[in-house]
Amino acid sequence: MKQPLGVILAGGLATRMGGGDKALLPLGGRPLLAHVIDRLAPQVGGLALNANGDPARFDDFGLPVLPDSIDGFPGPLAGVLAGLDWAAGQGADAVVTVAADTPFFPCDLVPRLLLASEGQAHPLVLAATRGDAQTKSKTRGGLIRHPTFGLWPVALRDDLRAALLDGLRKVVIWTDRHDGREQVFPTDAGDPFFNVNTPQDLAEAEAMV
Repeated sequence: MKQPLGVILAGGLATRMGGGDKALLPLGGRPLLAHVIDRLAPQVGGLALNANGDPARFDDFGLPVLPDSIDGFPGPLAGVLAGLDWAAGQGADAVVTVAADTPFFPCDLVPRLLLASEGQAHPLVLAATRGDAQTKSKTRGGLIRHPTFGLWPVALRDDLRAALLDGLRKVVIWTDRHDGREQVFPTDAGDPFFNVNTPQDLAEAEAMV
């Protein structure tokens, strides 16, 4: 398989931050998005940003900006679909998605997702961590799946489009339908998928930087 392309998902409404673009919040003297780009760019063959609204606000980053093609902010799967449509035009086989508000995700995210996909007819893998009943509900096998961090096949983009138009919103329902897998990442040094949802989270991320 060709090296996957990367898509940063920034299409959410950021309601817990009071609205606006979380990706543009300052962290360590730079926009949050800059930290995400720095982590993902070395792992992929090209980058794009999924975001809605005026794309000019992201001009400084020099990335293609991909709006959702499904109206109504239907969630991260719409961003995945936008990325898959873009990747198809680039001749790519797959994309890896990450969230724009998660600055500390693993520097080996992509190779480990690719490793987990070996033998699949269509590469479809979500990042996961071991479940903790005190903080998040467990999923199958005691894993917490992180649905904005995944490897997605261009070949299934029309299936995903049909599912979204039919009202599907939950990522794992679609991935389970297509025999998606999980790649488990260690949490010994903390949650690698810690994301900035609230002002308190931003303060915590600033301390981590």
